[in-house]
Amino acid sequence: MQTQQRDEWIESRRRGWSDWAARASAGWLLFCTLTGLSLWFAPFSRFNQLGLALHTLLGLALLPVVAVYSWRHAARYWSAPLSQVKFTGWAAATALTVCIASGLVLTVQAALDSQIDYAWRLTHQLSTVATLAFVAPHVIAPLKRERRSGHAGRTSLWSPARNWARAASLIALAGVAAGAAFSLALRPTDYEMEFPADYERRAYEGLGPFAPSLANTAHGGALAPTALSGSASCGTSGCHEQIYEEWLPSAHRYAAMDEVFQGIQGLMANQNGPVSTRYCAGCHDPISLFSGEKSFATASLTGKAGLDEGVSCVACHAIQATDVKGNASYVVKPPERYLWEGESGWRKTVSDFLIRAYPDHHVASLSRRMFKTSEFCAACHKQFIDESVNNVGWVQLQNQYDNWKSSRWNHASDPQQRLECRECHMPLHDSTDPASGDGADFNRTASDGKHRSHRFLGGNQFIPAKMNLEGGQEHAQLTHAWLRGEVEISEIAARWRSGPAAPIEILAPEEVRVGENVKLRVQVLNNKVGHDFPTGPLDIIQAWIEISVSDATGRVLLASGQLDEQRFIETGTFMFKAEPVDRHGNLIDRHNLWEMVGVRFKRALFPGQTEQARYEFMCSGLSGDAPAAQEASADAPNESVELAVPSGVSGPLTVQARLRYRKVDQYLTHFVYGEASGVSSPITDVAEARATIQVAAAEPATPNAANGGARR
Repeated sequence: MQTQQRDEWIESRRRGWSDWAARASAGWLLFCTLTGLSLWFAPFSRFNQLGLALHTLLGLALLPVVAVYSWRHAARYWSAPLSQVKFTGWAAATALTVCIASGLVLTVQAALDSQIDYAWRLTHQLSTVATLAFVAPHVIAPLKRERRSGHAGRTSLWSPARNWARAASLIALAGVAAGAAFSLALRPTDYEMEFPADYERRAYEGLGPFAPSLANTAHGGALAPTALSGSASCGTSGCHEQIYEEWLPSAHRYAAMDEVFQGIQGLMANQNGPVSTRYCAGCHDPISLFSGEKSFATASLTGKAGLDEGVSCVACHAIQATDVKGNASYVVKPPERYLWEGESGWRKTVSDFLIRAYPDHHVASLSRRMFKTSEFCAACHKQFIDESVNNVGWVQLQNQYDNWKSSRWNHASDPQQRLECRECHMPLHDSTDPASGDGADFNRTASDGKHRSHRFLGGNQFIPAKMNLEGGQEHAQLTHAWLRGEVEISEIAARWRSGPAAPIEILAPEEVRVGENVKLRVQVLNNKVGHDFPTGPLDIIQAWIEISVSDATGRVLLASGQLDEQRFIETGTFMFKAEPVDRHGNLIDRHNLWEMVGVRFKRALFPGQTEQARYEFMCSGLSGDAPAAQEASADAPNESVELAVPSGVSGPLTVQARLRYRKVDQYLTHFVYGEASGVSSPITDVAEARATIQVAAAEPATPNAANGGARR
């Protein structure tokens, strides 16, 4: 009787080993395990990406088979007494259920959400290990017991077990082979390319391949335009939509299409040849630079991708190393792209799924600790020209990095006191972006639900609105608010001062008498800017003091800093600007820096520094016309305003002053757009001040004074 029961028990297991559903389920589990382990431990590759796709597709397709087999298998042995085999079977089934459930959650997240949940991924991985840990003894224990019993013959379990293992292995290996075949059939995307046949090297022999720019690629050769372009895919993948919308109207995005930049670049090309414009391209147009497109082949000296994207998402995030010497001193290496990344239709759908389901490579290749440092920004936000550009010698140009490094904002040994570029220009915003959170920042956490703004607010309130970029009007208004100090940055509020970037104060007496000279000063403080104010190309940027003094009747006694009908600033205005010159002493007035050899005048405020605006003029008595004002000389910048109060003045006197700023001076605007265009750069009133001076009657003349003194 016992022998018959034992034979029936073994026969039941033989049928179980031979069940096609058992073999398919085992093959499915083995294939998913192999591809999962490869994703877990092997480096990023086309094979792993296809393995992930097959892992998901076959997992979903065979899931009903596994469910049916598991149900039947459990029902068959439901009434069997508890044993090691039954216990490990139920434990394996529980772990497999968790594994399948977590896999389904991850699939839905990768398909529909912006990112997968790493807790679910860890659950999926650990439950896979647990499933294997329990399946192995569940399968091996009956075979070991069979071997210990010494039973052999018709009812032996070993033969069907071998067939089961062979079938499962063939199914798994077929899936792996299919993935390998597909990965070999797909041609890898190679972004490295030969320079165009007419690419000019001789003009800058001995310098880098992209000279006079210092930018370079990791392999020292050209890159296809697609290597650094495709920013739209970041914003349409359902992942970085917020960041993409911020970038669209930013100076990084319009760096190449900027109409002022295009006008200056065209002038440079006409004078020195298109090759010379590589000097600008490292920071303004890296896509065209690295693809060798800086030639007259295009009217804009810029390829389409470069023109549309300027400093694209990948152009910035693919930088591997920088140097603080500036002039685009960085090395770029495009990351290996995911399958069909940047394409459209079903390919894009698959690519987006792969990036979200298999994100480690995406994160590792596009996010680096150095992005948080001011030294990273220095690669472009520091500029000089040397003999390769002006044929004369080295001249320092704009230099935000060294300004900051030498300023009170750089506490090198105390990050909690230091303010770096990103903290001001990339303030934190509430975010649903997968890039939100950052545990590497001293004052942030990995789950803070914020990302750094990619608007890069600065001082250009002109181009985003003028070119009608997506979100350009809003960006321009935010730039106005930024300059006025109206953009709150809560994370640095305790370390940053409130109010305008550069507040002003009128220094004036409380009371004057008719006939007395009045001394006025307008003091400007670089209150919260991390570098010079103003900064950037000071040959085209203008910041100036507009001041007026009027009496109670509205009669203007003094006016300076006014605009004429063509929007030029009147002569004698107190200006923050620079006046570079060429070797012949001629003014550099079209941003033609390639001819610059020095500066004849420069006024800018170092962080924390003050400057006082003063004037000398003559008051014309009772005339209603404002007196002509002349700016104090550079050698005597603190000379005061002296106003002889005329008789007939109706007090009090009202003094009004504004610190005004515009990105592009009117002369250059006329050069780029034409005088008849009527185009003028918008003006931001950075700060305003007002003061009142009481006017007292003149002191009566003494008899001696009236008669020329006492008689003797």
